[in-house]
Amino acid sequence: MNPIGQLIAADEGFCHQVTETFGSVGTTDPSWTEKVCAMAAARDGSLQLGFGLGKYTNRNVMDGYAGVSRGVEQLTVRASRRLAPEPALTEIGPVKYEVLEPLKVVRFVLEPNDAQPIAFDWTFEAAVPPVCEERTHNRRAYRVTADLVRYHQTGVAHGWVEVDGERTEITPDTWVSTRDHSWGTRYDVGTPVSDLEPVGMPPGGSFRMIWSPVLMERPDGSRYALFLHYQITTAPGFSQKRVTGGVEHPDGRVEDWSDLVPELAFDPVNRRLLGGKLHATMADGSARPLQVEVVSDTGFHLGAGLYFGFDGHHHGEWRGALHVEGERIEDCSTPEQARRLHQIRDTVIRVTDPVGGGVGWGNCQPIITGADEALGLTADSSFM
Repeated sequence: MNPIGQLIAADEGFCHQVTETFGSVGTTDPSWTEKVCAMAAARDGSLQLGFGLGKYTNRNVMDGYAGVSRGVEQLTVRASRRLAPEPALTEIGPVKYEVLEPLKVVRFVLEPNDAQPIAFDWTFEAAVPPVCEERTHNRRAYRVTADLVRYHQTGVAHGWVEVDGERTEITPDTWVSTRDHSWGTRYDVGTPVSDLEPVGMPPGGSFRMIWSPVLMERPDGSRYALFLHYQITTAPGFSQKRVTGGVEHPDGRVEDWSDLVPELAFDPVNRRLLGGKLHATMADGSARPLQVEVVSDTGFHLGAGLYFGFDGHHHGEWRGALHVEGERIEDCSTPEQARRLHQIRDTVIRVTDPVGGGVGWGNCQPIITGADEALGLTADSSFM
C-alpha cells in the first residue's frame, strides 16, 4: 500500500505545497473543480465569444464549452472527456486552452467541428495584472458547500472567428476580453443531490448580483480596469449585502469600493439587464458615479455552458471517453428560452466613469431573482 497520487509532469517542478502529487487534490469531494471562463466581444456589440473549461479530478472528467453570441442568436459547442490518462492536457476534442505567458497572455481555441458551424482562435492579452477576489466560502447548516478562490483579469483580444464560413478578424483596438480562473470545492457540480434537505428562496425573498470586469480607456490612450461585484440578499426580517472590487491600475494598485448602490433596469419578461447607473463609493468616502449601457442584444448565455444545468445535464457529468455536442438557438430572448438558458449571461456593456476620465467596455453577468415592485418583477424561481 502506497497512498500517493500518480506522478505527472508538474511534479518535476519545485512548486509543491502539500504532501501529495499534482495528480491528486486535497479532498475526496466530487465537487472539487478547477475552472477557467472567458469572453471576447466586439465593442460595438455585434459579436461575442464565450469559453469555459473545467477539470473535475475526483470525477475523472474534463468538460468545456465554446460558443458565439450574435444579437439574440447563440451557437454553442460543448465537449467532455475522460480526464485520465492526461490530466494536465487542457484540450477536449475541438475545445483548447493554452497559457502562452503566465498571468499575461492566454489562448482560447474552438477548432472546426461537426457540432456547429463555428470556430475561433483568440488570444487574450492583459491590460492590467490579475486580481484575486474574496474567497467564496458558503456554509449550509453544518456543511461547507463551497470553498474556492478566484482571480479575474481584463484585457484585449486578437485573432479570428468564423460563423457559417464567414470569417471576422479580432483586433485589440476593436475588441475587449475578460477571463477568470478558480479552483476549490464548488457549487453546482453534478446532478443535484435528491436526498438532502431542500433549500431555496424563502417566500418574499430576492437575490441580485452583478459580476463585471471592464476595460477603461482615457482620451490620452491610458488604460485601467473596473471590477464591479455585489450580492444583495433580502427576505422578510433579513438583509445582507456584499460588495467587492474597485479600480485596477496597470501597476497593480487597486482602489477598493466601500459600497455599490445599483440603479439598474431589467426587462420584466426575460430579466435581461437594460442598463442604468451604479453609485460607487470609494474607500475614502468619495462618490464615483458610473453610467452603464447595454451595447446590444448580444450576450453569451452561460446556461448553455451548463451553469445551473442545461437540458438535464450538469458540470462534471460523466459523458464517456469523448463527447461533443451543441445547438443553435435563433432567439435566446424569448421567455421560454430565457428560462431554459437561465438569466446569467456575458452581457456586453459600455461604462462611463467621469471621475476616472475613462470610457470602457466589458462583461457584466447579472442575476436578479424574486420579486421587485420598483422594477416590475414578480417572484419567479424558474429563471434560475
